[in-house]
Amino acid sequence: MLQLPRAPRPIHLRLMVCTPPTPRALRLAFQQTPPPNALAECSRVLKKSGQMKLLHREKEPASVFEGNRKNVLLSGKMQGGLGSVGTLSHAYVQHPPLRCDIPDIRGIFYDDANKFLIAPTADRILYWKITPSTPAGPPNSDPINDGPVLSVRYSLDQKAIGIQRSNHEVEFRNRETGETCNKKWRVDSETLLGFFWTDCPTYDVIFVKTSGLDLLAYEPQSNALRLVDSKKFNVSWYLYTHESRLIVLASGMQCTLFTGYQFSASGVVKLPKFEMTVSKSEANSKPVLAADDVHIVTVYGRIYCLQLDRVSMTLNMYRFYRDAVVHQGTLPTYSSRIAVSVVDNIIMVHQIDAKVVILYDIFMDSYAPISAPLPLLVRRLPSNNRQATQSSDNQSSAYGGTLYGEGWNFLNPDLVCDVENGLLWKLHLDLEAIAASTSDAPSVLEFLQRRKSDLSMVKTLSLAIVRTVILERRPITMVAKAMDVVLDSYSRLMKMGSDLPGVRRTSEQNLQSGVQPVVNPDSSSGDGNRPVQSNSGVEHGIANHTANVDRTLLNTSSDSDDITNASGGANQEMSGLQASDVAERKPLVVGKDSRPLASGTSMQHGTHVANVAVSPSEMFESVFVLVEDEMMGDPAYLVSIIMEFLRSVSKAGLKAPPNLYVMTTTLLAHSNRYPEIMLFVSNKILEPSKELAMQLMELGRQNSPTRKLGVDMLRERGLHQDYVSALLQDGYYLEALRYARKYKVITVPPALFLEEAVATNSAKNLAAVLSFFTEFVPTFKTTSDYARYRHILSEMI
Repeated sequence: MLQLPRAPRPIHLRLMVCTPPTPRALRLAFQQTPPPNALAECSRVLKKSGQMKLLHREKEPASVFEGNRKNVLLSGKMQGGLGSVGTLSHAYVQHPPLRCDIPDIRGIFYDDANKFLIAPTADRILYWKITPSTPAGPPNSDPINDGPVLSVRYSLDQKAIGIQRSNHEVEFRNRETGETCNKKWRVDSETLLGFFWTDCPTYDVIFVKTSGLDLLAYEPQSNALRLVDSKKFNVSWYLYTHESRLIVLASGMQCTLFTGYQFSASGVVKLPKFEMTVSKSEANSKPVLAADDVHIVTVYGRIYCLQLDRVSMTLNMYRFYRDAVVHQGTLPTYSSRIAVSVVDNIIMVHQIDAKVVILYDIFMDSYAPISAPLPLLVRRLPSNNRQATQSSDNQSSAYGGTLYGEGWNFLNPDLVCDVENGLLWKLHLDLEAIAASTSDAPSVLEFLQRRKSDLSMVKTLSLAIVRTVILERRPITMVAKAMDVVLDSYSRLMKMGSDLPGVRRTSEQNLQSGVQPVVNPDSSSGDGNRPVQSNSGVEHGIANHTANVDRTLLNTSSDSDDITNASGGANQEMSGLQASDVAERKPLVVGKDSRPLASGTSMQHGTHVANVAVSPSEMFESVFVLVEDEMMGDPAYLVSIIMEFLRSVSKAGLKAPPNLYVMTTTLLAHSNRYPEIMLFVSNKILEPSKELAMQLMELGRQNSPTRKLGVDMLRERGLHQDYVSALLQDGYYLEALRYARKYKVITVPPALFLEEAVATNSAKNLAAVLSFFTEFVPTFKTTSDYARYRHILSEMI
């Protein structure tokens, strides 16, 4: 549980917000029964207004998947939708839903603190624990007394049940003993609006009344309630989410005045009073703000209040700080009848009449939609590798209800309860469809690195996008930015304390960044690359020598300056799970020492890191290895991409896999660019390794200086046995003997040296070699080699 931060110092930055299209311009696109071209018209209007950041595939000239679809489309894993064939959608509900259509139930309630879906009957409470995977088993149950039920909430330790019987009475039941106690209020004095349990150290349960708050402690031993404190003020209605531990209470003639409290494990924080503005449809009208028009959401660990302005058809965003509530901006809704959900930190605005969804990612600077409004689909897993699709007219029969029907109740943050049909749906993002809706690969990759759901798909899509932009020979600047996003995210998550493979950090880097590496037990180890010392010359060497690559051979319009600027600028952009504040880039006037209000939910970085982070080794295996054969016709382009990759790896403090250097020399040799190989090796752009040395020796068959580079690299790396073997292959057996004696290399068979001496047809040389091994290897005289070559020597004499 994070503490309630204070707002930052006043910052005055320019906020660029495009003027939204007029309601009249969008009215045609959002009718209750939209015409066939409604979505296309809506997308056209949004694009014309400059509000759309990502458009669906029909509106893009070429997506990152279209150039080489066979390499990136995941048709085998694609889930079948119950929408019309070919229907595009960026959000869906998963079929089958949780069914709670049990006879004789008296309503359906949701306990967001315990994530229970509750269905009371006359004498029992049935409940399902809602987990990431929708449960399919029978419900659990608890006995209760007969009577009306307005709401049900279990205590946080699940030892007691609170049942609101009326607007003036709440019954508490001890689950272990079955004992009950009732809390009642005078009918003529005040009305109970609701109650909730809290993990605050001082209070256990909070009652919300029209006259204020009662804060009580619950004593399970005696099954009694004890009033600890009360706060008196007028309340018209309230909102509370356990995710944020925040309650806002509306008052005033128009219900636009708000008081807020956060009841968390660290204590109680009282927010300053604030007022929301409501546009007037007429000059003398006084619209009343309804509870359905206000939503508390938690996005990227930050708490916001979204207020619908029905006249201007916008969502006003307010962010909570310890000593201020700041208006952050507005989100266009293009409709006055909406619902709000949050899925994987993406705000979903459901347009009930048009039956479409608009997605917003407020991590970015712009508050424009990330995609065109598209329908919400009911989707199920494919059967026998074939997509199960039905026409939109048959969606009702597919699951027994109507999309956005009157019985749909949206639950915080990502659930939908169809109370009329007894169904509970979970909302999902279609990451594959979103990624395929734009050709801006770096932006899509930044978006994917921030996702926590469908982790395997995030990694698969990230690798596929980088692979595709290379195969399509996109400008080097774009490819460099894409690789920067992936590697920066990997490096950043490592700094947050995860034990990831392929990471290296020197003590100097740790001191400069102020980061102390720790081990997260939730993270898993990966490919096991060993840390190495920082190669300080790599980045500088690449910067100096990339310009020497013959760019006249490249099918690209970029130059060396563009690449340098692109690599440098990419690290300054926001990506991954960086804990930066969008709010800090907005015009704020708040207290000097204010800090943002933090939610009661923690970001589980460990699991996220282990599944999403793409290591340099995975980039090599899943990108460069797969594109190498197809890029052999234009190796100069791929070499330039590898140089940018090495630059990005070095800048992020990571270690490139040794086989990537082997691939680089192979590509350069394929174009007879041996001088550049010597240049890259001598300037340590290609880090020395045994694999690289062996490849240089192999390439030395066509270019002898290259072989010498490989042999020298073996000596510099201290690979004594391989160096001695290389000297023998080149015929320098006497030098090999001296080296073997100096470094005590005893693993090379003496027969190799003796054969080389015999080949010279010199008895003197053969005698010297025999004498050496007789002295150097005590057991040599007992071997068959000694007898054999002693006989050869006697014949030569």
